Amino acid sequence: MAESRGQWSGKLGFILAATGSAIGLGNLWKFPYITHENNGGAFVLVYIGMVLLVGVPIMVAEILVGRRTQLSPVGAFSHLSQGKPGGKAWSSVGFLGVLAGFTILSYYSVVAGWTIHYTYLSFSGELSHLASDAHALQTYFGGEFLTNGQQQVMYHLMFMGLTTGAVYFGVQKGIERVAKILLPLLLLILLVLLVYSSTTSGFGEALRFLFVPDFSTLTTGSVLEALGHAFFTLSLGMGAMLTYGSYISKDVSIPRAAFQISLLDTLIALIACVIMFSIINSSDIEVSKSSTILFTTIPTVFAQLPASGFFNAIFYLLIGFAALTSTISLLEVVSSYAIDELSWSRPRASLTMGAVIASFGVLNALSLGGNATLSSINLVGRESTAGVFGTMDYLASNWFLPVGGFMIALFVGWVLGARDTLDELQKGHGDFSWFKLWRVLIKFVAPLAVGAIIVSVILGREYQ
Repeated sequence: MAESRGQWSGKLGFILAATGSAIGLGNLWKFPYITHENNGGAFVLVYIGMVLLVGVPIMVAEILVGRRTQLSPVGAFSHLSQGKPGGKAWSSVGFLGVLAGFTILSYYSVVAGWTIHYTYLSFSGELSHLASDAHALQTYFGGEFLTNGQQQVMYHLMFMGLTTGAVYFGVQKGIERVAKILLPLLLLILLVLLVYSSTTSGFGEALRFLFVPDFSTLTTGSVLEALGHAFFTLSLGMGAMLTYGSYISKDVSIPRAAFQISLLDTLIALIACVIMFSIINSSDIEVSKSSTILFTTIPTVFAQLPASGFFNAIFYLLIGFAALTSTISLLEVVSSYAIDELSWSRPRASLTMGAVIASFGVLNALSLGGNATLSSINLVGRESTAGVFGTMDYLASNWFLPVGGFMIALFVGWVLGARDTLDELQKGHGDFSWFKLWRVLIKFVAPLAVGAIIVSVILGREYQ
């Protein structure tokens, strides 16, 4: 089965692809925002703690399930649940992961498509002209751009085309090859922007804000926010890590790989914070929660600094590269289901699933102002989720992912036997001296933590 499905060429290919899956808008926009909202330093330490106590254990569990079965999410849970309490009902956890991948990709690719347009505007010089007037740029983005249904659909389809192309060529020749090119480029661009930010007047203030903790500023809400983001940022609960884990060989250490992926993801989020806060602190602007800060506020800030056109261009290339490595993993989750469960060839699976998701994504693209009916649909009764786009984002972020992560933790912690999990974790690793600690985390800490996210959603808190 593993041979026909494909495998990574080695540990590096898996690490880069999985890190690419984890890195996205959550690192480059949301983490800087919530860090700002929660007063920096102490929040950062709590967040790192949550990554170690919740994120890494669940990632280990997902990769373990994938490699042990060499199957996509549905098949993996169906296979491992045979003769276990709950039986084949556990395969619904796999279906939830596939549904999450489908849903998230259908709207994520819309936002990712904006990076294509903004990269073009940067190179053409038009963005620098628009950004010279903050009001003009906001009016352009919120009016002329978002409400242009043709443009929204076109860029969405372009990004889906890039995503589908990578998945079409398979694990090594497609996904891994793209990751080996884009991840080093992404890191290089980050370093360029980091060096650039170090020359700004706000650099020192940014470092103090991020790395000098003041624990008196911590609240229960801050801890919950750190917990929620630690879970979401690592692409957990959607079957991506499970699917990627199904392509690794037995000589790769799962615990080391999970730790390295989490470390890279966290490091990139912190670098993004330094860059964003240095640049923002160098100008007189407010940090906004809206994801549109990337497309309205940031260009305005760059416009006040030297070489604005160049740095705008590499900034949007960075965002686009990060988004592409994430969208590839989402499509792979859905495609691997068709390959394993429907016995489709990879070309058929990637092209068909890519086309179906792209078609559904058109509804999301048009719901941002291009179509009045789609913009007004609200299936969950919350003001912030108006439109097809908002509804899909709310359902995936607040229900599909946390419920999926919660069930994975329960399954690996309570349904799979300790002997089976230890056997899998020792392959490629040797004696796993941290096994008992990991078992405590995956059986008790992770389910309780992710359960707290679900309870907070029920009580009215949203993760978007």
